[in-house]
Amino acid sequence: MSVRAGFANTQEQRELASGETVFAEGDTGREMFGLISGTIALRTGDRTVRVLEPGDTFGEMAIVSEAPRSLTAVATDAAVLAVIDERSFLFLVHETPMFAIQVMRSLAERIRELDALSQDEPGPAYPSRGSSLRP
Repeated sequence: MSVRAGFANTQEQRELASGETVFAEGDTGREMFGLISGTIALRTGDRTVRVLEPGDTFGEMAIVSEAPRSLTAVATDAAVLAVIDERSFLFLVHETPMFAIQVMRSLAERIRELDALSQDEPGPAYPSRGSSLRP
């Protein structure tokens, strides 16, 4: 099973209109998302950190940490998301081991971006970047 097929087979999908917020910086969360269609902007304040495309994941830290969301995620087009809670995450890891690797890569990239931003700007910075799961 491909990772994208895993998204399509998740129990819950969420449809968003352009401009709709998925979650806001500071929110608590217990799920991550896989982008099936559309685009999502990850923002901090007024600044867009990254624009995600189909196949990307975001909100991964909610699966492994109870910390508040570090960014705001907003649909920039109509979008369809796969909602991935802990149970769905474990299923995807079992059925598609590359999924776990992609999530770890995403988290590693986020740490690198945080380090780079913290050297460029005073004060805390909380970058995020979805992992590309395109074949």
